[in-house]
Amino acid sequence: MKHVLITGGTGLIGSQLCKQLLDQHYQVTVLSRNPKTVAQKCGPQINGITSLSEIRDDDVINVVINLAGEPIADQLWSKNRKKQLEKSRVDLTYELVEWMIKRQHKPECLISGSAMGWYGDGGDGLLTEQSKYHDEYTHQLCDAWEKQASHAEQAGIRVCLVRTGLVLAAKGGFIQKMLLPFKMGVGGRLGNGDQFMPWIHLTDMVNLVIFLLEDSRAHGVFNGCSPQPVTNKKFTAALAKQLHRVAFIPVPAWLLKCLLGEMSRLLLTGQNAIPEKAQALGFHFVYTDVTLALANILPTHK
Repeated sequence: MKHVLITGGTGLIGSQLCKQLLDQHYQVTVLSRNPKTVAQKCGPQINGITSLSEIRDDDVINVVINLAGEPIADQLWSKNRKKQLEKSRVDLTYELVEWMIKRQHKPECLISGSAMGWYGDGGDGLLTEQSKYHDEYTHQLCDAWEKQASHAEQAGIRVCLVRTGLVLAAKGGFIQKMLLPFKMGVGGRLGNGDQFMPWIHLTDMVNLVIFLLEDSRAHGVFNGCSPQPVTNKKFTAALAKQLHRVAFIPVPAWLLKCLLGEMSRLLLTGQNAIPEKAQALGFHFVYTDVTLALANILPTHK
């Protein structure tokens, strides 16, 4: 039985991942600031710890999955908030990798989270894992995050970096923040709506992480997104149709910029990204059509 250590295990992706790993007979430990919530969110069989020092050196950890990070869109990007975002990603990953390297029995694999923000504003050009980036804050944050994780390769540890898109889930995630205005009939596109939204269903996201964990050929960067990204305009139309609502009140770009400042770029820019590497290795997506994905996570409203 392989032993998996997860950071960020009580989050949207992590909690579902824990349950699926248990179903597949993995032993799971979750590093969390609130270990009392681990059993509730992830399962009673999972051990919650608050510090890496609680793991003895003779305890074999086969795989580390690093999903920790403060939510990037919950607060405006003040200087203090940026420091929190960086500490929860870059600093934590540094500490985690240092701990892995120093262990007597080093993990075989590190799967570390990143985000589509690494590419910055990708415009409408097709993006694969080989594509270049637009230099802005989201790239700088994700790049520093990825570089810390990549240091584990120096100790012979296989590293996979997953640049996650917008995760569609029945409970939690960005979709929940969009539901209220749409249900009230005041939903609409953001800006001109031409920006791409690289999305992925939670089922596919969890399956992808386990696929990378189990396939020794997998290493380097992987785009964690559906093979069929859509523009904000098309996503808005699909969401409105699923909710049986209209979507005729766009939110102008100037208003988002006034309200959100630099963080408005999360909403007004995007990435036309595809998961080229995962598909080349043989990973199959359950949900490739955004309409079917939304139908799966949202009940029919009339």
